[in-house]
Amino acid sequence: MATVDITREHALGKETARERAQKLADKLAQKLDAKCEWDGDQLTFKRSGADGTIHVAEDNVRVVVKLGMMLTPMSGMVKNEIEKALDKYLA
Repeated sequence: MATVDITREHALGKETARERAQKLADKLAQKLDAKCEWDGDQLTFKRSGADGTIHVAEDNVRVVVKLGMMLTPMSGMVKNEIEKALDKYLA
């Protein structure tokens, strides 16, 4: 099992960062066919073979994705996609 853990700082404030994290979650849900749910400032997403969280703070966003055995070989690609999405949505 592989874990992708990425933290990005931002100067957007928590509410704006949360709105943009929702856009990131929507993209993940579409690409991974995942189910997403907010609990406070943390969004949890799950699908067969992968699950994770997006935690929104005042000055950073942390994305943690745990990949199952079948998706572990794709961990590099998953990390790159998340980094690109964070760069796009938190700019």
